[in-house]
Parts: sequence; structure tokens; C-alpha cells
Amino acid sequence: MGTPRPGNCTLSDGFKSPEAMRGKEEDLLRCVPLQSRGSVSGPGFWVDGYHGCKVPDPYSWLEDPDSEKTQAFVTAQNQLTLPYLERCEVRDLFKERMTELYDYPKYSCPFKRGNRYFHFYNTGLQNQSVMYVQESLEAEPKVFLDPNTFSDDGTVALRGYAFSEDGEYLAYGTSASGSDWVEIRFLQVEDAKPLEDRLEQVKFSCMSWTHDGKGLFYNSYPKQEGKSDGTETSTNLHQKLYFHVLGTPQSEDVLCAEFPDHPKWMAGAEVSDDGRYLLLSIREGCDPVNRLWYCDLKTTPQGITGLLPWVKLIDNFDAEYEYVTNEGTLFTFKTNLDAPRYRLINIDFASPAQSSWKELIPQHEKDVIVFATCTYSSYLFVCFLHDVKNVLKMYRLSSGEELRTFPLDVGSVVGFTGRKRDSEIFYYFTSFLSPAIIYHCDLTQEPLQPHIFREVTVKGFSPSDYQTTQVFYSSKDGTQIPMFIVHKKGIKLDGSHPGFLYGYGGFNISITPSYSVSRLIFVRHLGGVLAVANIRGGGEYGETWHKAGMLANKQNCFTDFQCAAEYLVKEGYTSPSKLTINGGSNGGLLVAACVNQRPELFGCAVAQVGVMDMLKFHKFTIGHAWTTDFGCADDQDQFECLMKYSPLHNIRVPEGNGVQYPAVLLLTGDHDDRVVPLHSLKYIATLQHVVGRDPKQTNPLFILVDTKSGHGAGKPTSKVIQEVADTYAFIARCLNISWVK
Repeated sequence: MGTPRPGNCTLSDGFKSPEAMRGKEEDLLRCVPLQSRGSVSGPGFWVDGYHGCKVPDPYSWLEDPDSEKTQAFVTAQNQLTLPYLERCEVRDLFKERMTELYDYPKYSCPFKRGNRYFHFYNTGLQNQSVMYVQESLEAEPKVFLDPNTFSDDGTVALRGYAFSEDGEYLAYGTSASGSDWVEIRFLQVEDAKPLEDRLEQVKFSCMSWTHDGKGLFYNSYPKQEGKSDGTETSTNLHQKLYFHVLGTPQSEDVLCAEFPDHPKWMAGAEVSDDGRYLLLSIREGCDPVNRLWYCDLKTTPQGITGLLPWVKLIDNFDAEYEYVTNEGTLFTFKTNLDAPRYRLINIDFASPAQSSWKELIPQHEKDVIVFATCTYSSYLFVCFLHDVKNVLKMYRLSSGEELRTFPLDVGSVVGFTGRKRDSEIFYYFTSFLSPAIIYHCDLTQEPLQPHIFREVTVKGFSPSDYQTTQVFYSSKDGTQIPMFIVHKKGIKLDGSHPGFLYGYGGFNISITPSYSVSRLIFVRHLGGVLAVANIRGGGEYGETWHKAGMLANKQNCFTDFQCAAEYLVKEGYTSPSKLTINGGSNGGLLVAACVNQRPELFGCAVAQVGVMDMLKFHKFTIGHAWTTDFGCADDQDQFECLMKYSPLHNIRVPEGNGVQYPAVLLLTGDHDDRVVPLHSLKYIATLQHVVGRDPKQTNPLFILVDTKSGHGAGKPTSKVIQEVADTYAFIARCLNISWVK
């Protein structure tokens, strides 16, 4: 699920016997006009009013995660689900094979800070990747920061980090059990000496040092009543920007920006490349729009002592402005202003009127600018998305002249390092069949020649045995939707193969090719066909594509996904009884909505950490930020749109002889404070009550609630392996799929 992106930190984003309800079942899931129906009452049967409509909410008691009733419900559900999974023949085989194939080395791109190089490395099955340090690229790497020491079971993870400009200090965040709450700690780099500084109540935060190394800017929320450990559901409001001076207690940190009249605003700070300016990016939701304020730090000769004298360069939410670099007062930004696929512009702070802005790199006809960064003082490296495949180009900063394109196969650039002061770059390429190729290019050597710095292969898996195809299929309104399909070479398109269809479709997030051991095991050992549909709502074709799947257009996402399933069936890749759909977060909403609308089209559905209650999501933790994509039930027109597809409110016993819901498995975590577990709990309770009691429903309807687990970020390897083993074992058992050696 998307979150606002503060400053230069991107948060994104890869999952009985309920108490019987009172009242009439037919009234449960429809809007009941106040004028025409009597009240629905009874113990535990709550009704919420929306614009003259009564909407029953019989499982609202599951919104309290600490109640004995909720905890008993979770325990009872797990006690039903786990024995079923344990009896799946494929479970142990999948876990064993996953453990074997996942045990390959995993590297990040190296990056330089000060005179040292750093990178992350995982030997294969370590719960968390370890940060290493080298004095040079040829020197022996040494362990610098090992998150595996943060906890015995690997459930405390590294969440964000920032080195001081001279590379002598490190600020890093830790989060426990997958929660979005972070504690920031500090190290002296020279001898990896821990410092006493601790910053708490941190969430969705930037981390940006002043260039003198005295301190850094970060975000935190006011302390609230009750707990803040990731199991609460209280709303996150009134985020503030602070400056922490190294070596002082957090209680003395300086408040630099707050917005008491705008409790939903979130603002991340970024110090400019030259250290002179502090840029403040303010967001209210997840839309790619932001206000842009700045402060010339030279105007604070006494240091940072209070609220900063902000200059409001852009004081509206009309477009997005992302800092790239600056030369004195001339700033370069990536923006979607009058450019839904983005462009680069120059703004001179000495002459900031919009009429004086200059275009540096124009919007491309079809390709979307994903990121732009300045390296070696005068070069811009710009990554584009061309039909869901990344392209990396190099430009001259002074003129916007295109200098060269770096060769890439069909796939994704998922890592890039190289700052303005650096004379080299590293970039990380991956695809459905290639786990990692890290390239290095020395910008001081002419002609420029990138070379492979590291290439990772997986033993026991030969990419040449498989093929990846990109197709474009028609949605209901004729829109052409791209989709990647991966399978063994030479298969017969006779509808006999198990299918696995994944989608997301929201928050301007593009789903590009990525390497997944578990999905390849599905293809290799379960004879499956993997399909990834790039449905509307994402960012694959820029903001136009995003807007075509948000707010009143949200149904397009579900229709696109259903048409993807129909395409796979029509072309003989699979059949409805053998097709599984999967998605997480906003993709969990996608799966549940499609199951409600077209239950006959799928054999199995796995929804991870999904948003299921579209009428109340904005009332919990950071859910209010998603109203930019979904809308809000407080608005009557948006309520009517939400009510039409809200998974919780559209569960029906399917019509038609022999039609039932597919096998359903919901996955969530008890510390998910992004999409709180109550969404999945309320959905499964209602599903089991309404559909599960129908005699023709023989497919299982289950939920598994993991402990010490959150929305997904920082999940230890051991939990990842167990989750995919459970997921694919469930699929195999429900669809009667045999293991192929």
C-alpha cells in the first residue's frame, strides 16, 4: 500500500466458527435506506449511517485488536487453517525446495560515502542482509552493521539509513515485527562505535544530515494515548519535522516545521547537494503531488534554533516536484506539471516566477521518467519505463543533451548509486529469469564502458528452459493492457496448466519484471504459468494510467484484471478451475473485489494484507492518506462508488447452478500498522458466515494471521520461506496440483 513519500525516503512497496450475526442476512451487505427499512439490531450488530443509508457492520468488534474476543477469534481461525496447511502434501516439498533455491548470494549496489565503499550482502538464508564496508573496491569487505544481531529471531529489521556528508557518522532506523514505527540510532563510522542518541516516535520519516555533520532532520508524531508498537489502530496525524543535534537528548530537538491546521500533512526534508538549502516536500496523501518550500540555511547564522523561515516556492497540490540537483540558485526538478509522463525542468530561485521556468528534458511521447540523478557534477542519469521495461540514459546537465543509452535486456533497474560528488555509478538489473546483474561504470574513463561488476546465478535453475512473453490484451472498454507471461518452453496451450495471475493497480506504482524464487518453483515444480498484469491504476504509463484506475474509475482495475484472466483462459494457458489470483495490500483489495464480482472465473484466491473495508479504512493508522486514490465514504458521491466494490460489503452467495467462491486464503500480520488486520478479519468473518454456510460452497475459506509480522517490509527470510510454502501448498491442495520433480 502506498504511503506519502517524505523527502528523499521512498516508502512504499512484492502475504471456523465466527460468532453468528443477528438480523436479516439479506440486509447485511446492502445499503439500507433509512426511510424504507426498520433498524437492524441485536447484540454485536452495529449499523453505521452514511448519507441516508444504514450499512450493517456486525463484525466491528474485530476492530479492537486487544479485546479477548478478537484474540479468541484469531486463535480459532489459525487453529482451523494451520492443520489444513499441514496436511498439504506439497508444503514440505515446497519449503525444502524454496530453502534450497533461495540460498543464493544477494548483493546491493555498492555506494561510496567519504572514502569508504558500502554494500549489503546476504549469504543466502540470513534473516536480514548485512551492511559491509571496504576501503576500496578491491579491499576485503568487513561487516559494518549486522541487523541479524538486533534480535534473536530476525524480526527487528533495518528501516532506512543516512550517512553524514563526510561519511563519518551513520543514522539508521530499526523497526520491530514489521511495524512502520522506527527508532533512529547512530554510529561513528571509524570503528562502528554505537552512540547514545535515540530518536523515537518516528514514522514515515526523512533522514537528512546538514553538511557540517552536526545533526540531521527527521519526522516524528506526537505521543498518543495507549501503545505505539504496530498493533494499535489509532490514526497517525500531526507529523512534525525536527532537527536533532548529535550528542544531545531527543527532548532538546528543534521543531522546524509543523502544520497544526493541516493534521494530515506530511513533510520530508532534503539538504541540497551543495549543503546550502533545505527543501521541504509536503504531501497530504499518496497522489504524486506536493508543495515545495525551502530554506536558505545561510539565513540562519545562529544555527537551527526554531521554526525555519520557509520560502513557499510552490504552495499548492497541483503537481509533483522532486529535487534532482542544483547549481547555486538554479535547481533541477523532475515534475509531472503539464506532463503526466514526467519531464525535467529548471527553476532559478533568484527568479522563481513560473514564467521563468525552463524545460531541460521534455516529456517523452510514450515513456515515463522513473528517476533522475546527477553524478560526476555534470551528468544526468535518467531511467525511463518503456512498455513496462526500464531504459537507462545519460544526459548533459547543462543543456539536457542526450549522450548515450546504456544497454539492458528486458527487465528492471531496481538499484542505482552515484551522487553528484561521485565519479562512478553502479546499477542493478533484474528480470523474471535473472536474479541480479550489477553494472559498474567509471565516468572518468573515455569511452564510457559499463561492465558487469557482479552477476548472480541460482544453482539448480536454468533460465534457458523458460521463456518470458509480453502480450497486450483488450480490457472491456478496448484499452490495451500489457501483461508478462512466464512458463516452460514448449508447453501446449491446451488449458491444462495451473495459472498464477498477479496484479496491483494503484497508487501510481508500476509492477515491473522481478525475480521470484517461489514463483519459479510454481512454474518448475507445479507445472504452472505465471502472469503479471499491468492493469490501470499503476504508473506504467504515467499519471494518465494512474488516474484511469482511481476514485470513480477504480472499477477499471478490477475489470482489467478479470479480462487478464479471460485472456489466459481463451489462449489456452490455463482454465478457471486451475487459475489462482494473488495480490497484496491494494492488490489484496483487487483480489477480493474480483472474487466477489466473478467467483466462477477463478479456482483459488490468495489476498495478502488487503484493504477490505472501503467505508472505514481512513479511520485507522495512515489510511487517511489513501483517500487520494480511493475516495472517502464521508463524501456522498465517493461513498456510492466505494459501496459498489468494497470487498466487505459485496459478499454474496453466487447465483447459478454449481457456482461457488474459489478457495480463499487471506494472509495478514498482527503488527501490520499500514493495512491493519481488522480488514482481513472482518472480511473472512463475513465470507464464512454468508458464503461458507451455503451447501454448494465446498472450497475452503481461510485466514492465517502471522505473529510478529507486519505489512511486509523487513520480514525475515525464515518467515518469507514459511509464508510462500503455506501459500503454494494451499494452492496445490485446493487445485489438486501434483509436484513435478
